[in-house]
Amino acid sequence: MKTLVEKGWRPTLVLVLLFIIWEFSVKILEIEQWLLPAPSQIFNELIHGTDVYLEHLWPTIQLCIIGLAIGCTVGIVTGIILHIVPFLRQAFYPILIISQNIPTIVLAPLLVIWFGFGMLPKIFVIILVCFFPITISLLDGFRQSDRDVMNYMKMAGATKQQIFWKLEWPNALPSLFSGIKISATYSVMGAVISEWLGASKGIGVYMQLSQSSFRTDRVFVAIILIVILSLLLLGLIMLLEKKMIRWRPKEGKSHE
Repeated sequence: MKTLVEKGWRPTLVLVLLFIIWEFSVKILEIEQWLLPAPSQIFNELIHGTDVYLEHLWPTIQLCIIGLAIGCTVGIVTGIILHIVPFLRQAFYPILIISQNIPTIVLAPLLVIWFGFGMLPKIFVIILVCFFPITISLLDGFRQSDRDVMNYMKMAGATKQQIFWKLEWPNALPSLFSGIKISATYSVMGAVISEWLGASKGIGVYMQLSQSSFRTDRVFVAIILIVILSLLLLGLIMLLEKKMIRWRPKEGKSHE
């Protein structure tokens, strides 16, 4: 906690200075509020506009949680299968790489055509952006397993299942959680993009309504909510990582 405070005051100071410059620049240059609202106006809307945006917050949270959970499951299962079956890894790994070069915003309309305007296409969008980092990170974790320990286990008569669960899987957990952290932030982005395509409520809908009515302050409020939601998901995953990987040496103590 002390380390977090020591490292966090510098970026906090920079943000405060930027907000001060922003505030005075808007007033001195007399910029229209619909074009660029002052930070004070944005935070005022954030505090007093809860009755407007709170009804949009829960649908986005629900989408993020469901999509991230399914995306994690798909990513982990895919990574394990590709690791266990080398033939499949050689066949499908390049396809996975190529698939990530297709923008999600291009695929999203097709999903709406195929699955309608319900929750299913929105979940698919989040799964598409979430599973890839998890699969790639997990495969990298498997490849980093200690070969000397693996050879020793083989000489001791360990089966492939024992090598996987006793060596490869525990060794891959740090890499896996790195991928899940990335996917957590992607899940919020995916939820907002999916809501742009057709939804009655959600942060994406709130952002679109604010944009069409030239309420730029509310657009910034939506951005703040997206950042807060991403940080909360990231914090929960970091807490889960800390609980599950107790054997991992703490930073600064690995060489003691």
